[in-house]
This record gives sequence, C-alpha cells and structure tokens, in this order.
Amino acid sequence: MLKIRQVLFACLVFTQQASASASASASIHSFAPPGLCTLADIWPQGPGHTLVPQRPDAELTKILAQIDPARIKATITKLVSFGTRHTLSNQTDPMRGVGAARDWIAAELRSYATASNGRMTVSVPSYVQPPATRIPTDTVISNVVATLRGSEESNRAYVISGHYDTRVSDPLNFMDDGPGANDDASGVAVSMELARVFAGHVPKATMMFAAVAGEEQGLFGSNFLATSLKEAGVDVQGMLNNDIVGSSTGDDGTRAPFDIRMFAQGIPTTETAAETAKRVSIGGENDSPARQLGRFVAEVSQNPSTKMGVHIMYRPDRYLRGGDHLSFLKQGFPAVRFTEPHENFAHQHQDIRVVDGVQFGDLIEFVDFDFVARVARVNGAALWSLAQAPGTPKDVVIANKVLGNNSTLSWTADTGADGGYEIVWRATDEPFWSHVIPVGQTNTATVQMSKDNVHFGVRSVGKNGFRSPATFPFPG
Repeated sequence: MLKIRQVLFACLVFTQQASASASASASIHSFAPPGLCTLADIWPQGPGHTLVPQRPDAELTKILAQIDPARIKATITKLVSFGTRHTLSNQTDPMRGVGAARDWIAAELRSYATASNGRMTVSVPSYVQPPATRIPTDTVISNVVATLRGSEESNRAYVISGHYDTRVSDPLNFMDDGPGANDDASGVAVSMELARVFAGHVPKATMMFAAVAGEEQGLFGSNFLATSLKEAGVDVQGMLNNDIVGSSTGDDGTRAPFDIRMFAQGIPTTETAAETAKRVSIGGENDSPARQLGRFVAEVSQNPSTKMGVHIMYRPDRYLRGGDHLSFLKQGFPAVRFTEPHENFAHQHQDIRVVDGVQFGDLIEFVDFDFVARVARVNGAALWSLAQAPGTPKDVVIANKVLGNNSTLSWTADTGADGGYEIVWRATDEPFWSHVIPVGQTNTATVQMSKDNVHFGVRSVGKNGFRSPATFPFPG
C-alpha cells in the first residue's frame, strides 16, 4: 500500500507541475498531458508476465523473404495494361476491360496453384447485379478467389483481398482509360503475390486470396463474397483488405516508407442496441473483434522481417469513406483495412490530365513497388500467424454474480488449442495487451485482479507456439 501511495503522489506532483507549465507557456505541446500515470504505473507487477510479441518462425521468415517487388511490379504493370478495369467495361474483349483483367488474374492464380499439390483451387464466382445507383443496367460481377485448403478439419478460414476494378472522375465513365495502378492494382498484387508464395506451404486453417470487382460502384463484389461465405457456414475469423497500398508519399510531399495504416472498427455493425448498451456499460468499445484482430496484426507484423510499423486507426475506414472490409463486418466477420500512410488524391478517381503542371491520374509511375512488397510482408506475417494458430476462443464470459476483487473467466474449449490457453490483460487506458497469464488446458480460470481495473481477454495457444487473437469477455 505504501508503494501505491508513493506512485500516486508522484503522479499527482507531475500532473500539478504539468498544469502549471501549461499556464506559463503559450504552446500546448510544451508539457506532457495530465493522466500520464496509469494503473500499470501503480501495479507494475500484476499477475502473469509481460507480453512478448510473437516473432516469425523459420518457415514464415522464409515465406516473407520470397515476396518479390519485381513480381509485384509485373502484376501491377499487367493490370494497368488492360486500359480500364471499370465494372461496366467490356467483359469479352481479350485485351481491354474488366473481363480481360478477370481472366488474366484467374489464369495467373491457377499457375500458382500448381505448386500446392492440389490444395489450392481457383474459382470465379459471379452473379448478375440488377440496376443500382452506379449500375445502370444488369451487370455481371465476378470475383476471382484462390482457396488454399488448411490441414485441420474445420471450417475456419482467413481472407485477404484487393479490388481489381477501377474508375476515373465520373464513376459511370467506363470508356476512358482508368489505370488504377494504386487503387487498387496494388492491393490485388498483394493478394496475388501472397497466393504465389503460400501455395507451396500447408497452413493449419484455410486461406482465401481474393480479387473482387464492383468496389467502386458500391462494394458489390465483396458483398457477394462475404454473403456467400456466411451462407455457406464458413467461419471467417479474419479478413485483411488492401486498398490503396501503393505509395508512401502524400500529395503534400510527406513520406513514410516504413509505415502502413490499418483501420479497425469499434462497436460492431451487427450488434443490437441492447448488445451495444452492454458493451458500453463495461467499457468494451475498444475491444470489438475487429480491434482484437487489429491488435493481433500489429503484434505479429512489426518485426525485422517486415521492416514496417503498423498504425491502428480507431475507425472503420477513412473519414466518411469505405472499402471491401465493410462487407465482411456487415456479416459479423472481423475485418481490417490497410491503406498507405499519406494519400495523394490527385492520383485517385481522376481523369488522366495535367493541370497547372500537376499530373492527375492513377498512373503506375507513382507506385513504389518496394513499399508494396513491405505491405505484402505485413499481410503475410499476419495471415500465416492467424492460420497456424488455433482458432480464436468462443463464448468467453466473466462471472459477475458475486462481487469480489478476483475475476473468473470461462470459455468453450477447443481441441485445436493443443497448447492450452492464456489470459491477457491491460490497463483500461492502454491500447495493447501488456501482460499474459498461462492457464493451461482448461476452460475456466480465476485471476487475482479486479475486473473493475483492467480489461481481460482469452487467447488460445498451439503446441507450435502460435497464439490466436484474444477474445474480450462479456458478463456471463
């Protein structure tokens, strides 16, 4: 108790000094903000031990080293060569239009699948979209999906996607060239390159590498894919959307070549009003399945093999904008979106032209292929770490019938968690899990720490050392 009082007193003194400094200075940035001291400062030696981020094993390190900027350049160059890939463009011309791009992507993925000994299959699921806001006539929407079957007997799967359609300034203009080098040949190249390098490996869970259409007209392709997977009963435990990941330089000249943004939704789209009220009542706004996926990706994807920093943005997407991951969130699947750190809007959704010496248009000359390769490594590290780990724990609850300073959690045991389970925790104002408590092969455990003061999660462990994302407990 004396130690706690000493730390609290030090925090109070610091806060008072900071406030005084703020009054004496004209700059708001001249002092550290009040509230810097957290529960972690007061109880630095809580139960368990400090969480150490997972690092790539030998196989993943080898996989990430195979990601080739030259091959990514070749993929983007080929996609740009079709002139336009607008959803309303020609679907039968072998050289120009969305149909030619679709057929080339499928053929390329099938060539990769030959290394999989039959584990990877390629399909082109399609449907006819009736007229909508940006679809004036009945239009065939086709996705291209390479599925790498996992070794375990389950319906667990992970999806990575980019959209192969493009547009110019007028979303209904399907005649003019729309190169779409960055938006989103870059994301398609990430998905395809990972399909190529993973084809020769055997993950535990199934991986799906997708190139979807109709994004620019209203997320039609991804909605079709997500809805189909939901109806088929596929347990999609993570979806990674790559959209505009081709450059690290913004239109103001700002560069961040070793950083990527990752957008992660807070309160889930699928929750009822009552469920959301319960989440808010226990302070779980920052602990949605998408945020847990985001924490996991940040943990496993920032290392010397990727050379990238992953920055979680606490919103579903960029401000009042959207992408294909939203279709998966709508179906209740955890999903995040990767987008370059600084966008150049002269190179997005623009007619190709020069105005006052400024080049407009999504041209390949503005793509940084080494940057795209690093983004692919971030995705690859996350995808392999997800697929090799046991599934994310289900039905995690925390006992609340009896008041007390201990916390009892329980969950549904999974035979895939052959290495047992771990309880993770963090102070309520911390963004990432900070401590881990191994609890072994059980489906319930009591922690000598009050649920009032920290957030808990439960993650599964494989004998291979891979951990799953954590699941946030609700009152049970």
